[in-house]
Amino acid sequence: MYIGRFAPSPTGPLHAGSLVAALASWLDARAHGGRWLIRIEDVDGPRCPPGVDRVILDQLAQCGLHPDEPPLWQSARGSLYEQALATLQNSGWVYGCACSRKQIAGALQAQGWQSERHGELVYPGTCRAGLQGRTTRAWRLRSTLDLAGMQDLTLTWQDRRLGAQTQNLSREVGDFVLKRADGLWAYQLAVVIDDAAQGITDIVRGADLADNTPRQIRLQQLLGLPTPRYLHTPLVLGADGNKLSKQNGAAALELRDAALALRSAASVLGLQVEGDTVAEILAQAVKRWQSSFGGMMPATYSHK
Repeated sequence: MYIGRFAPSPTGPLHAGSLVAALASWLDARAHGGRWLIRIEDVDGPRCPPGVDRVILDQLAQCGLHPDEPPLWQSARGSLYEQALATLQNSGWVYGCACSRKQIAGALQAQGWQSERHGELVYPGTCRAGLQGRTTRAWRLRSTLDLAGMQDLTLTWQDRRLGAQTQNLSREVGDFVLKRADGLWAYQLAVVIDDAAQGITDIVRGADLADNTPRQIRLQQLLGLPTPRYLHTPLVLGADGNKLSKQNGAAALELRDAALALRSAASVLGLQVEGDTVAEILAQAVKRWQSSFGGMMPATYSHK
């Protein structure tokens, strides 16, 4: 049975870009006769103002996007993430890291690495061999094919819109954090555990998150969890050409005319719909989506 989800982070109200992602995930579930869930990804508590989660749920309801089960909050699920981390620690795939961002940047510079990847530093593996008396700040997952760290890990997967995708996890990402220095859980671990616990079969989200997919597939492999199908949707861009986001000041979604907002979101997805009511627009959009993405593709992925 198809089970999809929309998983907003409640750092601010939904904006035009997040409505596109919500609508796409809802449409895919409805087009396949499946269930659609909402998960509030609030593990980064300091960045989540009180009450924003309820604002988001109200915005979705105004747009006719109602979940088939009560929403789930990640902040209540820390024990599950702790169990997963312990499993990975016991198997040797996770190790303690004592490095600060400044130290990582210095180590990379010393190795002649000048560039950053999407604003993130590719971790050079400084603490793989041990902390040498230093104190653990964070917990990292080895990004190599083997525990000895001698072989690069390249992951290949099939995206339902973007097609075949490949990433050398070792060189393009490096060992990545599962539990942060401030004690908060990293997105990568939390999302994998919750997708598996909720039985998610299909993940439909913005194309900016496609880069996260290999990290999540690797965690699924190591934890013995199923890998869902993935579909990454077009992004809404701001006037500067960058992705519209809360971080760059995207305005909260204007819903005095929810039908207009939905038509605009559908247009970004390449769906031309008409109608004056939310119900009419959603019904048309489901039919248009079925024509574009109605076929089910098997979840395909490999590593080497």
